[in-house]
Amino acid sequence: MSQGRSAYGDGTMGAVTEVVAHRGSSADVPEHTLAAYEQAAADGADALECDVRLTADGHLVCVHDRRIDRTSDGRGIVSTMTLSDLDGLDFGAWYAEQREARERADADAALRRSLRPTELASFTAQLAVQQAAAQAEDLARRVRLAGRGLLGRRELREAVQDDEPVVVDEERHGVLTLERLLELVVDSERELGLAIETKHPTRYAGLVEERTVELLRRFGLARPRSEQDSRIRIMSFSQLSARRVRALAPGLPTVFLMERVPLRFRDGSLPFGSRIAGPSIEVVRAYPRYVQRLHDAGNSVHVWTVDSLDDVDVCARAGVDAVITNRPRAVLEHLGRTVG
Repeated sequence: MSQGRSAYGDGTMGAVTEVVAHRGSSADVPEHTLAAYEQAAADGADALECDVRLTADGHLVCVHDRRIDRTSDGRGIVSTMTLSDLDGLDFGAWYAEQREARERADADAALRRSLRPTELASFTAQLAVQQAAAQAEDLARRVRLAGRGLLGRRELREAVQDDEPVVVDEERHGVLTLERLLELVVDSERELGLAIETKHPTRYAGLVEERTVELLRRFGLARPRSEQDSRIRIMSFSQLSARRVRALAPGLPTVFLMERVPLRFRDGSLPFGSRIAGPSIEVVRAYPRYVQRLHDAGNSVHVWTVDSLDDVDVCARAGVDAVITNRPRAVLEHLGRTVG
């Protein structure tokens, strides 16, 4: 580990200490899947980061968006669905499809640049025909699936059995519960931190924090080992969330997330109950001296989402305590940290 101000309270001093995997190693593996977090641990991340939402039957699941449409093969609002509803969905296939689309677009762009004008016209016409055929095939499949409700993995296999087989790793690409992620953390051969973001607003209000703290207690993680220990912390853009956590578990660290710095906190202070600031990289890039103000006020600084290596350098120069990134391996290597 580079010499730095440790988020775990080990007393060392210096530049960036902690590299936190944002939704797992989500630049390389579908976000919020068990596979993404296993990859983050293998990549050498010091800590993992997740978003949690409460299902209709009271389970905490790791899903960022209010709806599941973007990151699964189903549709719906997380808070209106049961864990059983979500368990039948694939939270990984979208990523491979998206990456393939990006790679095809990059290859097409490279080919276009290499063609003469007359060749380019012919290529463009052929590409339009191929795209129209692909769209027609996709539309036909959607029509076959219409009226089926949630399009789960089992239903999808049945509906497309005449096509290529759908290969899904049900354990590592299914919906991930916070309980399963905590099992990964406590069973890890090396110590892993965990930053849990509670998503607000939500129809369940304070029940999200209540269930989160209950689960942490079950795993023996709701009480820090020392006043400086922030291995396990809860993050939110909501000041009310931090107050709820403080009432439920007074010693548990909270991170106040900020897209912009509210006027009343520009002196480096934070809402009551928080001792870690979570400014966006845009804030730190524009106002690097703000980091020193936070430190002068006795607060730690965890910055999100830091994927550009230039931004990693900005954070290192500013002396932030942790960077939250989709690319933990690349960031660790850039910081000179050995990755096993």
